[in-house]
Amino acid sequence: MTLNVSPLAAYRRGQTVASPIAQVLLWLWVMNLGIALGAGLYEATIVFPQWLTATPGAGYQWDAAAARAADTGLRFWVYATTVPLTLLTLANGVTAWRQGGTLRRWWLGAVGMAMAERLFTFGYFVPTMLKLMGDHVSASEAVGTALQWSHLNHLRHIMLLVAWLAALKTFSLWYRQRSWPKS
Repeated sequence: MTLNVSPLAAYRRGQTVASPIAQVLLWLWVMNLGIALGAGLYEATIVFPQWLTATPGAGYQWDAAAARAADTGLRFWVYATTVPLTLLTLANGVTAWRQGGTLRRWWLGAVGMAMAERLFTFGYFVPTMLKLMGDHVSASEAVGTALQWSHLNHLRHIMLLVAWLAALKTFSLWYRQRSWPKS
């Protein structure tokens, strides 16, 4: 059963009839958030320990050469999140702003969390990793910075998880309203 709702009537009830472009933007964004979360967890558990190694009796050692050789920022992250996740987050922010009611609140909440994660990434994680990959950092400073980066990375994963779950909730609300155009 399809609900035929006029845009004005839907808006008055706190709903907005979704456009196919909005549907595609939300789908792409949800998929990209999931990829970013999964890849971030993979990097934290599999890749990062190759750069910051623990040696019994000697403590931690930062291997800048291994981080430079992997260069995950340019080999993966720029294509997976730096450009697409940032652009999709901005586009979903504009689209969410045009919605109404509970749908808008969930969608803007997801966008807000993703935007906070993006700002955290560009403001701290990218510059810190670039610094760690350089040769001008002392061994003890590199270890301390890498440990801090690793600990704060858990917070970034939580931010992505919250954004992703809120975006999925947006999906459920929108489909429950049955306001997606039928093909």
